[in-house]
Amino acid sequence: MVRQVLTGLALAATAWAADPIVIRAARLFDGKSDTFQTPGVVVVQDGKIIGVGPQAAIPAGAKTIDLGDATLSPGFMDAHTHLTMDFSGVSSNAQRVLNGLQRTIAEQTLDATKNARVTLMAGFTTVRNLGASDQIDIGLRNAIARGVVPGPRMLTAGKALGSTGGHCDPTNSFRPGLFPEPGVEESIINSPDEARKAVRTQVKWGADVIKVCATGGVLSLNDDVQSAQLTQEELNALVDEAHTKGKKTAAHAHGLQGAKRAIQAGIDSIEHGSFLDEEALQMMKARGTYFVPTLMTQDFLGPNLDKLDPRQARKARMAMSSMNETTAKAIRLGVRVALGTDAAVFEHGKNAGEFARLVALGMQPIDALRAGTSVDSELLGISETLGTLTPGKLADIVAIPGDPLKDITGTERLVFVMKEGVVHKRP
Repeated sequence: MVRQVLTGLALAATAWAADPIVIRAARLFDGKSDTFQTPGVVVVQDGKIIGVGPQAAIPAGAKTIDLGDATLSPGFMDAHTHLTMDFSGVSSNAQRVLNGLQRTIAEQTLDATKNARVTLMAGFTTVRNLGASDQIDIGLRNAIARGVVPGPRMLTAGKALGSTGGHCDPTNSFRPGLFPEPGVEESIINSPDEARKAVRTQVKWGADVIKVCATGGVLSLNDDVQSAQLTQEELNALVDEAHTKGKKTAAHAHGLQGAKRAIQAGIDSIEHGSFLDEEALQMMKARGTYFVPTLMTQDFLGPNLDKLDPRQARKARMAMSSMNETTAKAIRLGVRVALGTDAAVFEHGKNAGEFARLVALGMQPIDALRAGTSVDSELLGISETLGTLTPGKLADIVAIPGDPLKDITGTERLVFVMKEGVVHKRP
């Protein structure tokens, strides 16, 4: 019976996607402009946008979806997710660790499909997934692309690269001898040559992007959140190898020294950046390095400090005391800020809360919308096909109730979601 229902839904979605569709609303944000078009009209056929604006040609037999007082927008993007993990609702850090050890890869994969579905229904039609184990992210990406499960388009990093004892060392804080000492196969590197080999290994296994832990982290235990964890030579080799392979790079970097090393190495984006100073931000602006501040992590960390190990709680307080000021300074200086949330640290499907957090720190609402659409598409290297409502691009379209320039929190209450011409949510 369940299989029949799922099959019926799939066939209905396929049939609907094949027909020309006209989507109408009071306003349209094209992903780039400083103002909205009124009224908003997008014409879709065969999964692509074929016309935009009230003068667009309407194919014969097209179906119309009139969304009334809403604003059409390109599908949202999140440049920093972990769809294969979920820390929300876990009673303690110890329980989170135990879940990861006890749950089978199959069970973790099934959990990930739920995370993917709620993310798509929140209007995020594309995500960059920055770190996972056991190739669950690669499998999820492929299953979504084949239409097996619903979810956002994924650009995946596979395993994040890091140093022995660092934030991305999976044996960090466990007693010696409990697990084999991780090496390059586990993306742990301790020389420039190992950095190159680790990049090549992740690319071999299907990574779309290379993620590196350049500094300590908040939720790892035996490392200083501000400490640099790779040498300049190691980061130079890593970024060079990734770019040689045609892959973009992202650096987890709370601390200042590690972030500056990553920027000097040519990293494409700095994630978190809690303790960046003005010199680092000016370096990023000059080099075109993107900043992904992941402000939504505060929604979990703040209310749940008592559930964390004391070492984590101390580092969380340090990061939260600085990240808003750093982000506000980056906005004032004109650093390219992209929208990314670190979803998994907070509840999946709540990603759109990042828009309001950016606006609260001084970003104009229209710039926040750009951060989660066209700016993200440029960071991810997919701007030729996504990120704006432009004829010829893939039909990823969402509708925000009302006018988001007056109420940016409307991004958290979408009334319509379409991905590649398939309607996943509508009134």
